[in-house]
Amino acid sequence: MSTVLSQPHFIFGLRKGVKNNLCFVDEQTVAFPSGNSCVIHNTVKGWQRFLPGSEGSLGLCALALSPNQRYLAVSEKAQKASITVFDLHQEHGMKRNVLTAGDFLVQEFLCMAFSPDSKYLIGQSGAPQWLLVFWSWEKNKILATEKTTNSNNPISQISFSPHNNMQVCVSGKGVFKLFRYSEGSMKQNSIAKVESINILCHTWVSEDRVIAGTDTGRLLVSQSGDVRREIKVSSETAQGQNERNLQVRRIKAGNVTEGVAKCCITAILSYSKGFVCSTGPGTVSLFERIEDDGYRKSREIQILPAPASSDSAPSQCQEIDTMCMSPAEETLAVSTDRGQLYSINLSSAEMKREEHLHFDFLSQPFHSESITGLSICIRKPFMATSSLDCSVRIWNYETKEMELYKEFQKEALSVALHPTGLFVLVGFSDKLRLMNLFIDDIRTFKEFALPGCRECAFSHGGHMFAAVDGSVIHIYSFTSFENILDLNGHFGKVRTVEWSFDDSRLVSCGTDGAVYEWNIHTGNLECETVLKTCSYFGAAFSWDYKTVLAVGSDLILREIQDCQVLKEVPADVVPHTALAVSQSGRVVFTGTTGGTVRAVKYPLPDQKEWITEQAHCGPVTKMVITYDDQFLLTASEDGCLLISKIVDEKGRGLRSDRQIVHTEEILVSKTDLKERARNMLELKTHLKELHMENEYQRRLKEMNHKEELQQVSNKFIEEIKTLKTTQQILSTEIERCEQETQQNSADVEVKHCKDLKYLEQFYTSKLSEEHEKYEQLLQKHKEMQEEYEAQLIHAQEDRTQSLAEITQIYEDELQLKTQHMNKYQEKAEQRIREYEETVRQAAEKEQEKLHSMEDKYEKKLQSEKEAVTKLKGNSGIMSQKIHNLQKQIDDHFNDITSMKKEHMSLVAFIRHLETDIYMLKKQVSKHKKTSQEKDKVISRLDTMNKDLQNLKVILEFKLKEMKKQIKPHQEDINKKAEMIQKLEDELMFITKSSSHLKVTISDLRLRLRTKDKEIQKEMQKVQDLSTLLERVRSDLEVCVSFITDPRKLKDNILTIYSRYASGTESAKRSGAVDAKKSVCFQCGQLEMTVSSLQKKLVRSAKQHDDVYTKMMKDNVALVTEINELRKALHVERSKDKDGNVQ
Repeated sequence: MSTVLSQPHFIFGLRKGVKNNLCFVDEQTVAFPSGNSCVIHNTVKGWQRFLPGSEGSLGLCALALSPNQRYLAVSEKAQKASITVFDLHQEHGMKRNVLTAGDFLVQEFLCMAFSPDSKYLIGQSGAPQWLLVFWSWEKNKILATEKTTNSNNPISQISFSPHNNMQVCVSGKGVFKLFRYSEGSMKQNSIAKVESINILCHTWVSEDRVIAGTDTGRLLVSQSGDVRREIKVSSETAQGQNERNLQVRRIKAGNVTEGVAKCCITAILSYSKGFVCSTGPGTVSLFERIEDDGYRKSREIQILPAPASSDSAPSQCQEIDTMCMSPAEETLAVSTDRGQLYSINLSSAEMKREEHLHFDFLSQPFHSESITGLSICIRKPFMATSSLDCSVRIWNYETKEMELYKEFQKEALSVALHPTGLFVLVGFSDKLRLMNLFIDDIRTFKEFALPGCRECAFSHGGHMFAAVDGSVIHIYSFTSFENILDLNGHFGKVRTVEWSFDDSRLVSCGTDGAVYEWNIHTGNLECETVLKTCSYFGAAFSWDYKTVLAVGSDLILREIQDCQVLKEVPADVVPHTALAVSQSGRVVFTGTTGGTVRAVKYPLPDQKEWITEQAHCGPVTKMVITYDDQFLLTASEDGCLLISKIVDEKGRGLRSDRQIVHTEEILVSKTDLKERARNMLELKTHLKELHMENEYQRRLKEMNHKEELQQVSNKFIEEIKTLKTTQQILSTEIERCEQETQQNSADVEVKHCKDLKYLEQFYTSKLSEEHEKYEQLLQKHKEMQEEYEAQLIHAQEDRTQSLAEITQIYEDELQLKTQHMNKYQEKAEQRIREYEETVRQAAEKEQEKLHSMEDKYEKKLQSEKEAVTKLKGNSGIMSQKIHNLQKQIDDHFNDITSMKKEHMSLVAFIRHLETDIYMLKKQVSKHKKTSQEKDKVISRLDTMNKDLQNLKVILEFKLKEMKKQIKPHQEDINKKAEMIQKLEDELMFITKSSSHLKVTISDLRLRLRTKDKEIQKEMQKVQDLSTLLERVRSDLEVCVSFITDPRKLKDNILTIYSRYASGTESAKRSGAVDAKKSVCFQCGQLEMTVSSLQKKLVRSAKQHDDVYTKMMKDNVALVTEINELRKALHVERSKDKDGNVQ
């Protein structure tokens, strides 16, 4: 049999207490912590993706999203805290790196931040170290650590400068510091004097400016680490009003003894137009940037009270916890301290349209406190939850939406949903209430005097329900609401009750360690199992309803049948708190105090075999499996509701034999229907009134348009008359200007031809002169070449002489070195001879001594033989003497070895001298090579010098000639340029005036034509109207004859109206259409004339540009020649100076 497990599918709820617990991944997707995971939620499509926490984690501490929206850092509390970086572009959010504090024992990182380029990460640890750790997270390398504060001044936020990867801001209670990373350490730039200020949040608004919010509602502006000024949050009157509102809220909530606290700025966020900050409970203010680096409060956004809250419910003062903005800055999202997510669209159109802005829920409202009850029904995909936040909510586990919710004054302790999904049973601290689920409301219709009912359940048929009152279980009839049975037997509080499938039996368990199985028909106790050392948390029937499964405080899962324990599955250190059995009988799910969900095979194994999923961060309070075995629903004390898919090893869902059909019926009351019908009628009447008002306004506008048209036509007629007179005057002026321009252009052409001829003659004479000069320079060049050849011969002779001198010097040095070497060799030979002589002499002396000693010893031996007794006494003295002699022999040998060493050192010295001789020979050969190379360089320099001398002479000559030529040419060029400029100005003025006159003429002609046509049309209309008037008069005369007969009079009047009224309306419409057509025709004609004039202007401008460009090209050519000559002159002068220096 394949294993069965649960996979997280969707979760409702936000985990509170996590720093920066809301981030925008893109425009439609957000990331937030829920349960024991980080959830990636798409707000448009409604899907979720889970990034699970690591094993051994004690919970999430903080989130941080990189500026490029790709990486998400999640810090987790543990014995050794860690930060996990996820890559959100991967399909399942693959882990990139797991970061730790290295050798430091850190249990949690309170807050984190990415650098602007997403390459670095900083983390602030908690007490007692308070370390700021700087990572290069991609390399998993700690770059620097720094202690930022102590336990008396906790840190609230850290951040990178958005313009600098190495600058970090740290703020907290009495702390505001700027650090810069350099040379492997965090160096403090500045420290602000904020010992008495508790800074809760901050944000960077520029490269060196930070705005910080405090617990007293102040906004402080810091420039380069120094607090410079304060931004006003609101006016005094508005602030007083807020304080009064808060006081009223506290009085209603019952907190009369509390004083009015000042509003805290708990969150702040910068964006392109300024910054956003929280300015009180449930209030966010937008500040826009103005001149002089100031800020002005532009709008205020509020969280409205829940529409489903009852009148008697306490008002919720929600503090803003975290704010984030979408990448395109279109949506602002916030999270609150009550575990809710809100958003608002910041588009300019919607912001301007609405006066009072308020937040909407980002997805749906969540529970803000522990969930105490969870129930499902068979006829609808609904699940009901109750919570200590005084609310009851109905969810749809198929659409992943909340259908209904309502808030009450008392805490909801338990909930049970009727099998039809139309009724709900809720246990409050004062009473047990049975409620109807209407289309948009939950209303009580029956109350039972059962205070503090913590467990209730409907039977599968829905005709009965069980409610727990301490240790007693009451059975009620759903049809008559009578208490038909009381089950007494428990001695402690009952924690769980469950019905069998046929509603004939009921199982219960409690704190007294008893698990009872009751017969509902007789009210008798059929089976009991009591274990006083265990307090049971949950019990359930098996899939075939033959056995009972129970979990309790003794960490054991038991299977009970006929008052006997069949099997026991021991758990780990963490006890079970809830239990659910699948309908297929393949798996049993249990919840623990650590928030884990365990899938245990059924039949139960003998050993500890289960699959664990870390679902919640608090104890699991309730667990339910849907009737089709598709989903596991779990609720926890962390306020989260998790929907998990039940799948096998291959990820396939379980097959169910039950066919469940969901219905769509809803309850609607008569009063609601009547109210809706009345609202429909009111809206229809209002629509009719609006229609009538629009008609009246339209007619008024038509009348006004007619009057305006008449005025405009009169104005145009007057303008036509004035334009005709101006046209005549302008035509005469245009003719005169054309004649003048023709005369001027002819004069300019004649002058230009004369100048051209003069320039041609002048430059031909110049060319002939230059040719003669060139021939002269060639002759000089030959003479100079001969001189340089003679100098070369002389230089070669000098070089050979210097070479001979150098060789002589080096030969002398060589002879000296060889003499020295011979001397050293003689000395070495002499020392060797001396050494050999000393060795020979020492050997002879030793032999002589040995002979003498032998003689002595022989004599002594003879004497000893004669007197052995005497020698025995002197034997010790003799042995000592022998030892001394041996020592002397050893010393002589040592002297011989030292002499040998001296000999070896002398040989080494001789070899060293030989190497010196070899090196000197090498140096001589190198000197020879360098002298050859120097000769080559000298020859090259000689050739270069000759060429330069030739060029120098030529260029000096050319310079003198060009200077003489430039002066008159420059004067002519300046005069001609002035003339050209004057002519260009005159041409421009003439072209502009002529084009303007042509445009005005064409415009006036068009206007004349259109006005003539309009006059003709108006005359035609006048004639038509006169004929109509005559017809109307004749018809009216006929009507006058029927004055005595009212019916005929009425009929005739109606016929006249039908004949002429429709005609006038059509005439009005046709007149308006004709007027529009004429205006359009005039516009078209004017556009045509304007386009033709523009084309003419372009042509004339092109012709003028061609003439101008020709003249400019000539000027440019002359200027370039002059510049080249100047450059050549400069080069020659510099070369001449260099030659003189050498």
